[in-house]
Amino acid sequence: MTMLTPRTPTTLAPPGRSRRERKAAELQARTRAVGGRLAGISARSGVQVLQEVDTSPAGLTSSEAALRLERHGPNTVAHERAPRWYLQLAKAYANPFIAVLVFLAAVMYAQDPADPGVVILSVMVGVSGLLRFWQEFRSGRAADALKRLVTTTCAVQRRAGSGSAPTTFEVPMEQVVPGDVVKLAAGDLIPADLRILTAKDLTVSQAALSGESLPVAKADTRTRDLGQRETTDPVEADNLVLTGTSVTSGTATGIVVATGADTYFGSMAGSLVGERPQTNFDTGVRKVSFLLIRFMLVMVPVVFMVNGLTKGDWDEAFLFGVAVAVGLTPEMLPMVVSANLARGAVAMSRRKVVVKRLNAIQNLGAMDVLCTDKTGTLTEDRIVLDRYLDVHGDEDGEVLEYGYLNARFQTGLRNLMDQAVIDRVDEAEEVVVDARFSMVDEIPFDFARRRMSVVLDRNHLVGDLGHHEHIMITKGAVEEVLDRCTHMADRGERVELTERLRGHVTRTAEDDNRQGLRVLAVATRTIDSPRDTYTVADEDGLTLVGFLAFLDPPKADAARALRGLADMGVSVKVVTGDNELVAARVCADVGMDVGQVVLGPGTDGLDDTELRALAARTKVFAKVNPVQKARIVRALQAGGHTVGFLGDGINDAAALRDADVGISVDTAVDIAKESADIILLEKDLTVLEQGVVQGRTTFGNTIKYIKMTASSNFGNVFSVLVASAFIPFQPMLAIMLLVQNLVYDLSQLATPWDRMDEEYLRKPRNWDAKGIGRFMVTIGPVSSVFDISMFLIMWHVFAANSEAGQALFQSGWFVEGLLSQTLIVHMIRTRKIPFLQSRASWPVMVTTVLAVLAGLWLPFSPLAPSLGFVALPASYFPWLAGVLLAYCTLTQLVKTWYIRRFGTWL
Repeated sequence: MTMLTPRTPTTLAPPGRSRRERKAAELQARTRAVGGRLAGISARSGVQVLQEVDTSPAGLTSSEAALRLERHGPNTVAHERAPRWYLQLAKAYANPFIAVLVFLAAVMYAQDPADPGVVILSVMVGVSGLLRFWQEFRSGRAADALKRLVTTTCAVQRRAGSGSAPTTFEVPMEQVVPGDVVKLAAGDLIPADLRILTAKDLTVSQAALSGESLPVAKADTRTRDLGQRETTDPVEADNLVLTGTSVTSGTATGIVVATGADTYFGSMAGSLVGERPQTNFDTGVRKVSFLLIRFMLVMVPVVFMVNGLTKGDWDEAFLFGVAVAVGLTPEMLPMVVSANLARGAVAMSRRKVVVKRLNAIQNLGAMDVLCTDKTGTLTEDRIVLDRYLDVHGDEDGEVLEYGYLNARFQTGLRNLMDQAVIDRVDEAEEVVVDARFSMVDEIPFDFARRRMSVVLDRNHLVGDLGHHEHIMITKGAVEEVLDRCTHMADRGERVELTERLRGHVTRTAEDDNRQGLRVLAVATRTIDSPRDTYTVADEDGLTLVGFLAFLDPPKADAARALRGLADMGVSVKVVTGDNELVAARVCADVGMDVGQVVLGPGTDGLDDTELRALAARTKVFAKVNPVQKARIVRALQAGGHTVGFLGDGINDAAALRDADVGISVDTAVDIAKESADIILLEKDLTVLEQGVVQGRTTFGNTIKYIKMTASSNFGNVFSVLVASAFIPFQPMLAIMLLVQNLVYDLSQLATPWDRMDEEYLRKPRNWDAKGIGRFMVTIGPVSSVFDISMFLIMWHVFAANSEAGQALFQSGWFVEGLLSQTLIVHMIRTRKIPFLQSRASWPVMVTTVLAVLAGLWLPFSPLAPSLGFVALPASYFPWLAGVLLAYCTLTQLVKTWYIRRFGTWL
């Protein structure tokens, strides 16, 4: 006797490919292997399957179940667990700027343990890392707490011992084992991969796996069934139900053939755990960071050499070089980025958006392509009656009445389409069921006939007397109902259904199918010989009345949301597992230019370059499996796009993980929520619009800080080089340079709370390391022009041209340098004229004013002697005002030229 199937080995991809490609290939290979095994089980008889899993229709004994639970482990798939708190804390400090600052702090401590710069740098490093750690740690704990609130059970049939009668009881899904016999009913989640042993009117919602919005019918089966024709896709097998799906209607008994990682769902989930791919944000920060570090590695040795050669004091030159290195390091970048992202997360939480990974906020703003499923995003995720048509395709209330009577009087479990008919009539109050109709009998739906009938007693009033007759109303699949029709209703007359007319009505139904509608036929028959009971044989000689067409309707605000995203430069692409006709219809209804719909299997034969071109020009992909979804996302990324993916099913998990920003909803399956970066509490594109704006604001404020710091620091270093070459003393003491840098950095702490110009928010924004370098070398030297002007003023006007006057020289340049740096905050934060056309937020105004006041106060403060300052004469300040005014004027002129020349600013 064959025991349980062993776990499927992972097939490794060729070693020459990237880690990301190997991961995708592993997922594809494992999913294909598990799918093939399940397809084989589908093709075998129920008796063979029972033998293979070593069980019986009565189920396992309690002891057998305990042994199998120990052998196979709990029925859970691989989940991405948050790392230990200390690993998260360490990761929060994994930043190149923090590494530079720690190194510089160590050097300063080795030179002088009492140096206040050591404390300053330590505080900056500590606060930045702790802020980032706390935000992500808290988000992860909140998500775990939500998951612990839910415990799901299922009905399992087991025996106390080998001779005992079977008993059905509820057990947690985690305790289901291979060989268990599971009872299913409407509303149940499928706890594992099951081979159906018996089923009655079973329909299953497979949207989480396949993306199909409508439930799928499974075959009515018996214990000794012979299996079905083998299929390559276990999702399509009509005698298998899989983990992650749910029962819509009917009942069934199934045998567990796979649990946990061995399930079809588990084969996908297991390949999704581990290191996530680098996103647009990660890549951008890394490029910018190393650009600034390379600049520092070039400039600091030059400053050190120039000072050492011209002054002869190499120790002092070393300390000054270290101070310049600190000045060149945007030490507040980790803190500003973290504060920006944390503030964005708080703002988005107020709009029903939970941010799991802070970096995703900026990626959301940079997103220029959004891939989304249609069900529940563009549509309302419910079935409605779209139209009721006669045989010619014209609206006919009589068709609605007959459809309503069929749905209203049936006694079985109503499916979604029955309920849609009833809801339509109840809302419109178009049909009234009165004493004219009463129930006689019904012929229930089954999946062989694919139709159901009710027989009603209809009372015709003739004068004061009533005339009773029985009428059969049949509703079901078009082909099956037409096979039983001999006539059709044509504008109030009953005419014979000839082959020509049969072709005509078939085309009418097909026209609706092509529009993405699910079509049912409605037919009637007046019974000549009324009786109490009726059989399937009576479903003959029917008269076709017309058709009922159903649709998952578009959301009322979907079209507006799509226009809003388009106005912000975000292109929406629909990537769905549903069929192409339904997808095209829904997309057209919400105003999308559908173009050619590409089917998932059609992408398999394309190489990466071909798929990249196809993905760029295609708006709608249909019948797409999980591997194909993820490959489409990667193809768009390879084309230079920042890609968001919105999905809530198991089949979306790989694409969610590979996207620059994965977006899911709180009602999604666990693996989708774990793979996502952002979770929406409402599955609504209008919420995403607000998130995109918040993401662009976050990015804009981050890039402000980088450009402010990079340009002013470059200007300072350029000025230091000029002064060091021609002035016989240090142009500024190392401690002055550190204090200036500290005050300037503190003035920028409010940057995350600044506002962005509306024009900036209209386009996707991405990191551009080359552009930052160009900005730095263009805008930075502008400040050097006025630094050098101040050198000349201090040298010639105030006679600070010898070592005796160096303190006055250094104090004068300190004040001018700090104030000009502070003013640059307002000059750079907008492409408009500052203060007049665009004003900073009040937190930025307050911090910059305080920085200016601190700079003016320090030379006169009690701290002045210890820092090397001397009081400045009153005649200095008119010169200072003139230099600063000229500086702002020239900066605005250069800004105007730069925007015209390069077409960008921030």
